[in-house]
Amino acid sequence: MELSLERIRTIIEKEWAEVFKNKVVIMTIVILPLIFTIMPLLVLTFTNSSVEGGEGVDMPAQFARTCQNMSMGDCMQVFMMNQFLLLFMVMPLAIPIAIAAYSIVGEKTTRSLEPLLATPITTEELLAGKCLAAAIPAILATVGAFLLFLLLTPLTGISLVVQQYIMGPIWLIAVLVVGPLMSIAAVNLAIIVSSRVTDPRAAEQISMVFIVPLIGLMFAQIAGLIVVNLFLMLTMAVTLLAIDFGLIFIGAELFQRETILTRWK
Repeated sequence: MELSLERIRTIIEKEWAEVFKNKVVIMTIVILPLIFTIMPLLVLTFTNSSVEGGEGVDMPAQFARTCQNMSMGDCMQVFMMNQFLLLFMVMPLAIPIAIAAYSIVGEKTTRSLEPLLATPITTEELLAGKCLAAAIPAILATVGAFLLFLLLTPLTGISLVVQQYIMGPIWLIAVLVVGPLMSIAAVNLAIIVSSRVTDPRAAEQISMVFIVPLIGLMFAQIAGLIVVNLFLMLTMAVTLLAIDFGLIFIGAELFQRETILTRWK
Protein backbone atom coordinates (compact mmCIF):
# COMPACT_ATOMS: atom_id res chain seq x y z
CA MET A 1 0.00 0.00 0.00
CA GLU A 2 1.37 3.41 -0.99
CA LEU A 3 1.77 5.81 1.91
CA SER A 4 1.06 9.51 1.65
CA LEU A 5 4.03 11.47 3.01
CA GLU A 6 1.84 14.55 3.30
CA ARG A 7 -0.62 12.76 5.58
CA ILE A 8 2.20 11.30 7.67
CA ARG A 9 3.73 14.78 8.02
CA THR A 10 0.34 16.12 9.11
CA ILE A 11 0.10 13.47 11.83
CA ILE A 12 3.63 14.28 13.01
CA GLU A 13 2.86 18.00 13.21
CA LYS A 14 -0.38 17.30 15.07
CA GLU A 15 1.43 15.05 17.58
CA TRP A 16 4.17 17.58 18.19
CA ALA A 17 1.66 20.37 18.66
CA GLU A 18 0.15 18.36 21.53
CA VAL A 19 3.33 16.85 22.94
CA PHE A 20 5.36 20.02 23.22
CA LYS A 21 2.64 21.68 25.26
CA ASN A 22 3.66 19.31 28.05
CA LYS A 23 6.51 20.79 30.09
CA VAL A 24 7.37 17.38 31.54
CA VAL A 25 8.03 15.99 28.07
CA ILE A 26 10.19 18.98 27.15
CA MET A 27 12.19 18.64 30.38
CA THR A 28 12.68 14.94 29.70
CA ILE A 29 13.96 15.59 26.18
CA VAL A 30 16.40 18.24 27.45
CA ILE A 31 17.42 17.21 30.97
CA LEU A 32 17.82 13.44 30.55
CA PRO A 33 20.35 13.73 27.69
CA LEU A 34 22.27 16.40 29.62
CA ILE A 35 22.50 14.17 32.70
CA PHE A 36 23.60 11.16 30.65
CA THR A 37 26.23 13.37 28.96
CA ILE A 38 27.62 14.97 32.10
CA MET A 39 27.93 11.70 34.05
CA PRO A 40 30.61 10.04 31.87
CA LEU A 41 32.46 13.35 31.49
CA LEU A 42 32.72 13.67 35.26
CA VAL A 43 33.83 10.06 35.62
CA LEU A 44 36.54 10.55 32.99
CA THR A 45 37.71 13.77 34.62
CA PHE A 46 37.94 12.49 38.19
CA THR A 47 39.27 9.02 37.40
CA ASN A 48 41.82 10.02 34.78
CA SER A 49 44.69 10.25 37.22
CA SER A 50 43.65 7.30 39.37
CA VAL A 51 43.66 4.78 36.52
CA GLU A 52 46.92 5.83 34.93
CA GLY A 53 48.69 3.17 36.89
CA GLY A 54 46.00 0.60 36.22
CA GLU A 55 44.59 0.73 39.73
CA GLY A 56 41.17 1.45 41.17
CA VAL A 57 38.88 -0.36 38.73
CA ASP A 58 37.90 -4.01 38.84
CA MET A 59 37.77 -5.13 35.22
CA PRO A 60 36.73 -8.56 33.87
CA ALA A 61 39.69 -10.51 32.50
CA GLN A 62 37.94 -11.29 29.21
CA PHE A 63 37.54 -7.58 28.54
CA ALA A 64 41.19 -6.90 29.36
CA ARG A 65 42.17 -9.39 26.67
CA THR A 66 40.43 -7.23 24.06
CA CYS A 67 42.53 -4.15 24.85
CA GLN A 68 45.19 -4.56 22.22
CA ASN A 69 47.91 -1.89 22.12
CA MET A 70 46.42 -0.13 25.16
CA SER A 71 47.92 0.59 28.53
CA MET A 72 46.08 -0.88 31.51
CA GLY A 73 44.89 2.60 32.48
CA ASP A 74 43.45 3.26 29.01
CA CYS A 75 41.84 -0.17 28.98
CA MET A 76 40.13 0.52 32.29
CA GLN A 77 38.77 3.83 31.04
CA VAL A 78 37.44 2.15 27.90
CA PHE A 79 35.74 -0.44 30.11
CA MET A 80 34.12 2.28 32.21
CA MET A 81 33.00 4.19 29.12
CA ASN A 82 31.30 1.05 27.78
CA GLN A 83 29.01 1.17 30.80
CA PHE A 84 28.02 4.73 29.89
CA LEU A 85 27.61 3.73 26.25
CA LEU A 86 24.53 1.83 27.35
CA LEU A 87 23.14 5.07 28.81
CA PHE A 88 23.27 6.61 25.35
CA MET A 89 21.25 3.59 24.20
CA VAL A 90 18.72 4.07 27.02
CA MET A 91 17.96 7.64 25.92
CA PRO A 92 16.20 6.75 22.64
CA LEU A 93 14.18 4.19 24.61
CA ALA A 94 13.12 6.21 27.62
CA ILE A 95 12.32 9.52 25.94
CA PRO A 96 9.74 8.43 23.33
CA ILE A 97 7.86 5.79 25.32
CA ALA A 98 5.72 8.29 27.23
CA ILE A 99 4.84 10.07 23.99
CA ALA A 100 3.98 6.88 22.13
CA ALA A 101 2.09 5.28 25.02
CA TYR A 102 -0.17 8.31 25.22
CA SER A 103 -0.59 8.58 21.45
CA ILE A 104 -3.59 6.26 21.10
CA VAL A 105 -5.17 5.75 24.50
CA GLY A 106 -4.60 9.38 25.53
CA GLU A 107 -6.44 10.62 22.48
CA LYS A 108 -9.22 8.16 23.18
CA THR A 109 -9.70 9.41 26.72
CA THR A 110 -9.81 13.02 25.48
CA ARG A 111 -12.14 11.95 22.66
CA SER A 112 -9.87 13.38 19.94
CA LEU A 113 -9.14 10.04 18.27
CA GLU A 114 -12.59 9.43 16.77
CA PRO A 115 -12.49 12.40 14.34
CA LEU A 116 -9.01 11.36 13.25
CA LEU A 117 -10.08 7.77 12.55
CA ALA A 118 -13.05 9.05 10.56
CA THR A 119 -10.73 10.73 8.04
CA PRO A 120 -9.45 8.97 4.87
CA ILE A 121 -6.05 8.44 6.51
CA THR A 122 -4.97 4.79 6.44
CA THR A 123 -3.96 2.79 9.51
CA GLU A 124 -0.40 2.49 8.20
CA GLU A 125 -0.13 6.26 7.72
CA LEU A 126 -1.57 6.93 11.17
CA LEU A 127 0.82 4.54 12.90
CA ALA A 128 3.81 5.72 10.86
CA GLY A 129 3.08 9.33 11.78
CA LYS A 130 2.69 8.57 15.47
CA CYS A 131 5.82 6.38 15.47
CA LEU A 132 7.99 9.04 13.83
CA ALA A 133 6.54 11.81 16.00
CA ALA A 134 7.71 9.96 19.11
CA ALA A 135 11.01 8.60 17.77
CA ILE A 136 12.43 11.66 16.00
CA PRO A 137 12.76 13.91 19.10
CA ALA A 138 14.39 11.05 21.03
CA ILE A 139 16.85 10.25 18.24
CA LEU A 140 17.77 13.92 17.73
CA ALA A 141 18.23 14.43 21.49
CA THR A 142 20.46 11.34 21.70
CA VAL A 143 22.60 12.33 18.72
CA GLY A 144 22.87 15.88 20.05
CA ALA A 145 23.97 14.62 23.47
CA PHE A 146 26.52 12.32 21.84
CA LEU A 147 27.98 15.15 19.73
CA LEU A 148 28.22 17.32 22.87
CA PHE A 149 29.95 14.44 24.64
CA LEU A 150 32.47 14.08 21.79
CA LEU A 151 33.10 17.83 21.82
CA LEU A 152 33.78 17.96 25.57
CA THR A 153 35.64 14.66 25.94
CA PRO A 154 39.11 16.11 25.12
CA LEU A 155 38.68 18.56 28.03
CA THR A 156 38.71 15.64 30.50
CA GLY A 157 42.39 14.98 29.83
CA ILE A 158 42.00 11.39 28.64
CA SER A 159 44.50 9.89 26.24
CA LEU A 160 44.17 10.02 22.48
CA VAL A 161 43.70 6.23 22.46
CA VAL A 162 40.56 6.45 24.60
CA GLN A 163 39.24 9.37 22.53
CA GLN A 164 39.72 7.37 19.34
CA TYR A 165 37.87 4.42 20.86
CA ILE A 166 34.90 6.60 21.79
CA MET A 167 34.85 7.98 18.24
CA GLY A 168 35.30 4.49 16.79
CA PRO A 169 32.86 2.08 15.10
CA ILE A 170 31.50 0.48 18.29
CA TRP A 171 30.20 3.77 19.70
CA LEU A 172 29.11 5.12 16.33
CA ILE A 173 27.08 2.01 15.49
CA ALA A 174 25.61 1.89 19.00
CA VAL A 175 24.50 5.52 19.05
CA LEU A 176 23.69 6.16 15.39
CA VAL A 177 22.30 2.77 14.34
CA VAL A 178 21.34 0.57 17.31
CA GLY A 179 19.90 3.47 19.31
CA PRO A 180 17.46 4.63 16.60
CA LEU A 181 16.44 1.03 15.86
CA MET A 182 15.74 0.49 19.56
CA SER A 183 13.75 3.71 19.65
CA ILE A 184 11.56 2.61 16.74
CA ALA A 185 11.04 -0.80 18.34
CA ALA A 186 10.11 0.75 21.70
CA VAL A 187 7.75 3.22 20.06
CA ASN A 188 5.98 0.52 18.06
CA LEU A 189 5.63 -1.62 21.19
CA ALA A 190 4.23 1.36 23.09
CA ILE A 191 1.74 2.05 20.31
CA ILE A 192 0.67 -1.61 20.27
CA VAL A 193 0.14 -1.53 24.03
CA SER A 194 -1.56 1.85 23.82
CA SER A 195 -4.05 0.57 21.26
CA ARG A 196 -5.03 -2.36 23.50
CA VAL A 197 -5.47 -0.70 26.91
CA THR A 198 -7.62 2.18 28.13
CA ASP A 199 -5.33 3.88 30.67
CA PRO A 200 -2.37 6.05 29.51
CA ARG A 201 -0.40 5.29 32.69
CA ALA A 202 -0.85 1.54 32.23
CA ALA A 203 0.29 1.84 28.63
CA GLU A 204 3.43 3.71 29.67
CA GLN A 205 4.29 1.28 32.49
CA ILE A 206 3.85 -1.79 30.30
CA SER A 207 5.93 -0.24 27.51
CA MET A 208 8.83 0.48 29.90
CA VAL A 209 9.42 -3.29 30.06
CA PHE A 210 11.39 -2.85 26.84
CA ILE A 211 14.19 -1.20 28.85
CA VAL A 212 14.70 -4.32 31.00
CA PRO A 213 16.81 -6.24 28.42
CA LEU A 214 19.14 -3.24 28.08
CA ILE A 215 19.56 -3.05 31.85
CA GLY A 216 20.30 -6.78 31.81
CA LEU A 217 22.93 -6.15 29.15
CA MET A 218 24.55 -3.55 31.39
CA PHE A 219 24.76 -5.90 34.36
CA ALA A 220 25.99 -8.75 32.15
CA GLN A 221 28.84 -6.53 30.96
CA ILE A 222 29.75 -5.47 34.50
CA ALA A 223 29.74 -9.13 35.59
CA GLY A 224 31.98 -10.06 32.67
CA LEU A 225 29.41 -12.34 31.05
CA ILE A 226 29.58 -10.44 27.76
CA VAL A 227 31.96 -8.01 26.10
CA VAL A 228 30.64 -4.98 24.25
CA ASN A 229 32.43 -5.14 20.91
CA LEU A 230 31.81 -4.56 17.22
CA PHE A 231 30.33 -8.02 16.67
CA LEU A 232 27.79 -7.50 19.46
CA MET A 233 26.75 -4.11 18.07
CA LEU A 234 26.32 -5.46 14.53
CA THR A 235 24.35 -8.43 15.86
CA MET A 236 22.08 -6.11 17.83
CA ALA A 237 21.56 -3.90 14.77
CA VAL A 238 20.52 -6.81 12.53
CA THR A 239 18.29 -8.31 15.24
CA LEU A 240 16.59 -5.00 15.98
CA LEU A 241 15.99 -4.38 12.29
CA ALA A 242 14.06 -7.66 12.11
CA ILE A 243 12.21 -6.85 15.35
CA ASP A 244 11.23 -3.42 14.00
CA PHE A 245 9.68 -4.89 10.86
CA GLY A 246 7.87 -7.51 12.94
CA LEU A 247 6.47 -4.96 15.39
CA ILE A 248 5.34 -2.67 12.56
CA PHE A 249 3.46 -5.56 10.97
CA ILE A 250 1.96 -6.72 14.28
CA GLY A 251 0.94 -3.17 15.18
CA ALA A 252 -0.90 -2.69 11.91
CA GLU A 253 -2.66 -6.04 12.33
CA LEU A 254 -3.70 -5.43 15.94
CA PHE A 255 -4.89 -1.87 15.42
CA GLN A 256 -8.63 -2.21 14.87
CA ARG A 257 -10.26 1.10 14.02
CA GLU A 258 -13.81 -0.19 14.48
CA THR A 259 -13.02 -1.77 17.86
CA ILE A 260 -11.41 1.41 19.14
CA LEU A 261 -14.39 3.48 18.05
CA THR A 262 -17.15 1.19 19.33
CA ARG A 263 -15.85 -0.78 22.34
CA TRP A 264 -13.65 1.60 24.29
CA LYS A 265 -15.40 3.22 27.21
